Amino acid sequence: MDKSMIKGIAVGGLAMVVLGASGVTGYKVLTAPKVADVVAVKEIMQTVVTPRESCENVQVQRTAPVKDQNRIAGTVVGGLAGGLLGSAVGNGTGKTVATLAGAAAGGYAGNQVQKNMQQKDVITSTEQRCKTVQDKSQKLVGYNVTYRLDGKDGTVRTSFKPGATLPVKDGQVDATPPATDAKS
Repeated sequence: MDKSMIKGIAVGGLAMVVLGASGVTGYKVLTAPKVADVVAVKEIMQTVVTPRESCENVQVQRTAPVKDQNRIAGTVVGGLAGGLLGSAVGNGTGKTVATLAGAAAGGYAGNQVQKNMQQKDVITSTEQRCKTVQDKSQKLVGYNVTYRLDGKDGTVRTSFKPGATLPVKDGQVDATPPATDAKS
C-alpha cells in the first residue's frame, strides 16, 4: 500500500465519521419534538387595592349659641316672681325679709331654669364626613402551565393562555406569547 492510498483511506474514513455524525445530529433535529403537550393551566391572580374617598352626609346636633351668657333674663324674672311670692307672706319686717328671701331664691331658681333650657336648645345641621376606603379587585397576571415533553412533566409561567400545546425550540418549551396578526 502506498502512501496516497493510506491518505485516501484516512480522508475517506474521516469523511465517513463527519457525515455519520451530521446524519445523527440531523436525525435528532428531525425527530426532536416540535411541541409540548399542555397538561394543566392555572390562572395566577393578584389582589389589587385601590384607595378611594367615600363621603356621606350625617345629621349633627350641637348646643345652640347662647345669647344671654349670664342668664340675666331668668335671674330677673325668677327674682321678681320670688319677691312677689315672698311679699305675700308675713307682716312688717317679716314681710321685707320674706320678700328679699323670695327674690333671692326666685332669682337663683330662674337662673337655673334658664341654664337648663339653654343646654337643651340644640341646632341640627348636616355635615359631610369623608374617609378613605380600600377597594379590592383581582387582576389576572399570568398562567402557570404544566406541560409534558419527552415523557417528563415541567412547569412554565406564561403571560398568555396557551392552547393544547406549547412550541419547543432547541429542546426547551418556548413561553413567548404568540404573535398577533395585525390586520387592518
